[in-house]
Parts: sequence; C-alpha cells; structure tokens
Amino acid sequence: MKTERVSQVVLLAGAGAVLAGALALLAADGPVGAGGAGAGAGGAGAAGAPGVPAGLAGPAARAAAGMGAGAGASPPDLAALIGDREAWLRRHPGDAVSWAVLGAAYTEHGVRTGDPAAYPKAERALRRSLEARPAGGGALSHVPAGARALPDRPAGGGGVLEARPAGGGGAPAVLGLGELALARGDFGTALRWARKAGSGWRAQALLVDAHRGLGDDAAAGEALERLRKLRPTSGAAQARAVELYRDRGWREDAAARAHDAVALSGTSAERAAALRRLGDLEWERGYAREALARYEAALRVAPGDAPSLAGRARALAALGRTDEALRMYGAALEARPLPEYALEAGDLYAALGRDAAARERYARAVELADAAESYGVDTALVRGRYEAEHGDPERAVEVLRARWRGGHRSAEVADALGWALLRAGEPEQALPYARAATGRGVRSALFAYHRGEVERALGRDGAARRALEEALRINPYFSPLHAPAARRALAELGEPPQAPPGR
Repeated sequence: MKTERVSQVVLLAGAGAVLAGALALLAADGPVGAGGAGAGAGGAGAAGAPGVPAGLAGPAARAAAGMGAGAGASPPDLAALIGDREAWLRRHPGDAVSWAVLGAAYTEHGVRTGDPAAYPKAERALRRSLEARPAGGGALSHVPAGARALPDRPAGGGGVLEARPAGGGGAPAVLGLGELALARGDFGTALRWARKAGSGWRAQALLVDAHRGLGDDAAAGEALERLRKLRPTSGAAQARAVELYRDRGWREDAAARAHDAVALSGTSAERAAALRRLGDLEWERGYAREALARYEAALRVAPGDAPSLAGRARALAALGRTDEALRMYGAALEARPLPEYALEAGDLYAALGRDAAARERYARAVELADAAESYGVDTALVRGRYEAEHGDPERAVEVLRARWRGGHRSAEVADALGWALLRAGEPEQALPYARAATGRGVRSALFAYHRGEVERALGRDGAARRALEEALRINPYFSPLHAPAARRALAELGEPPQAPPGR
C-alpha cells in the first residue's frame, strides 16, 4: 500500500531541512565566552552570518548558516557541524547556546538519515542547554516544585527549568525541543513547545507544522499568515503554503507556490526539497512522467535524496518499469531506512506476485517501526496501516483510535482508522472516518478508494461507485495493489441502473 503523508512522523522529510529552529537565534544571543560560542575547530571567518556561531568556518559554518536560514544542510556539512560542537563542548560544557546548536544538528541528522538513535542525543543536548545558565542572565528561570512543568517533564523533586521567550525569538533550546518533537511525530508536544518559543518566524513555522499534524487546518492557516508577514519571500513560508494548499485541495495554488519555492531556494538541500515537492504534486494527480522528471531533477541537485528516490520508484512502477522501481526502493531504504519505504516496496513485490520478497519487506517495515518507537518516535500511523493491511486489523484499530483520541485528527489518521475498522469488519463505524478523510479538501486517490470500499461493504452501491471512480480519476496509478482492486470493484458493481423512461 502507498502510505500517503505518513510522514510528518518519521515523516516531515518532505519539507527539506526539518530543523531550522535553534540555530538562527544565535546571532541575537551574541558570543558566549572567550572567542564566542563557536570559537573552536573552525577558527574565524564565518562570524556574523545569520545563524552561524562566532568562529565557525568551512563546512560547519555552511551547515549552521543553512539551518539558521531554514534551508537545511548537506550531510557532510552537518557532520562537520556536529563534530565541531562536540569538540567545543568537551572543553566548554557550560555553553548553553552550543548545546542547543548540537541538539538541533542531531535532530536534523536523524531526519536526514532516518536514524532515530540521533533523537535521544538531541534531547539530552537540548535539555542540557536548558539546564545551563546562558551568558548575560539568560532566558531560563527556576520553577518551584509543584508548578507547571515543561512538556514531558514532571513537576516535583527540586523543581524544573522553564524556558521563557527571549528577545522575540525564544530560547534556542525551546525551539529545538519543538522541532525534535515534530521529527518524532509528537505534534501535541511540538505545539506546546512552539507556544513557548516566542513570536519569531521559526516559532510560526513550527506552529504551522504542529497544527497540520494535529489536523487543525484553521490554526495552521493562521500561523502561516503570520509566518508570511514575517518572511514573505522565504522558502520556509512557500514550502508550508504548498502543503497547506494541498491539504485544502487547492492544487493549482499549491503548484504555483511550489514553483516559487524552487526559485527562492538557497541551498542544494532546499532546492532538492522544492523540486521533490513539485514531483509529489504531479504524482498525486496521476502525472507519472511529469513526476518522474521532477524527482530526477531533485536527484541531480542532491544525489541520494531518499524521498526523491522513493518518489522516482513510484513513478517508475506506474510506467511499468518495475525492475528499476524496485532498485530505487532499495536505494531509498539504504539512504533513509523508513518503514513506509519498506511497505511500499513490499506492495510492489506483492503486486508482481513475488510473495516471498514481499513478506521480507513487510517484516523489515515492522523491524524499522519497532526500532523507531524504541527511540521515542510515534509510529502509530505507519504501524496502523501495516496491521490493517498485512497483520491484525483489530490491533490497527486500537493503535489508531488511541492516536485519534489523543488529538491527532488529521485526514491521514481519519483515513487510516476508517480503513482499519473496515478491515476489522466494522464498516458502519468506518464510514464517519472515511467521510472525514475525504471531506477535508485534500484530493487523495487512496482516501477515495478506501471510502469506496467502505460504501460498498455497506451496500451503498451508488456512493461506492462514485468514490472508486474518483480514486482512479485522481490518480490511476495510486497503488500497485489498490488501483487494480478499485478497477475490480467497479467491474463487480457494474453499470448504474438505468432510470425508467419518463411518461
């Protein structure tokens, strides 16, 4: 099965550099200690650039500047930044700002490589930043025992540290913890941190992403408007406009903003993400050749970009080039081992009748989801989709219902829960969720197919026929398993009955 937008969990990979947050506040904070927060391995040369600690140079400075601008960083530059800050902090363990930089870099590393083991490192570094006393008094204050605690930290003991917004931008660690929660798919916690992070543009970007993840499109739109007032021509604003317009079904507007994002991109990582986003929009409309061209353009800019490799695999499969598609899925899994890529590869193998290989990929998806969950990633959506299709549908209902009740009410969760209920033999319970998923505005072939099957199970043949036809109209290639199933279902339903002639 195709897992649409499973991501924003493991999963906001489509936005390019997920973590722009903590770094850009460094310029306002100024140098820390002798030589500045970044006076270490890099030497002088990059100080004064936006988001670059004083003293950084070379690849580490490029990474800091790219992240500070919301444009992301290449993996080699990111590794250089991590190495530089680790070395600096061994000598200066009280540097709160550099702990925030390091935490932000760990998070981005985890997102870019699909390595959830980076997230606990990020959390330790960011909480260390909160616990350190920043130069000049800082933005941290002690909260007495029993007072309201930070998200995920209980009150009690000797009290906890609470970050207060500073200088209109918010404490770097607060924003970093919000981005970390976003990377883990914990949108509620991301929202709580975003509300503590002040009124700067990065806080608004985080609010857009958190509200979208929770399914609150109105609040996401309000945050987007604030972001666009603060950064009207930024790639970060354009990228989020694309996603929000797509959610509302405004496909032409989304495409226009996606073209703008390509033109405004400042780094190779940001440009590749913008081109990939154009490919996603083409793919969702069933334009396989056009999508393939966009994904290949993204890969020319950023070879090895995992989401572009996976997108290329989908397009190749739609065009009948299945051997190439399977190789692309393998490359995507190697570059970024995410469970949704394994699921998609498994579905393609299953559609080709290669059942042993399909079972192997499905087992790999479960293994990857288990590993991600052990590092604090919310895997409910991808696990629910797997269980509904290939495992225990009742377990899928349990997992997804808990997510829904926990406030995660996006169209993706509604669709997955409705499908799980159908697979568990509860079509009447499934129908409200299927309607919620297709009624939000997003034009999704998968959602329409799922609703069609729910309607068919309830004997509502006319509604089923309309939804199944809509699925194939939106994207006739939407899934190597479900697109053929939609055609079979329509054939079984037959033509609608003819109205009696008028008298």
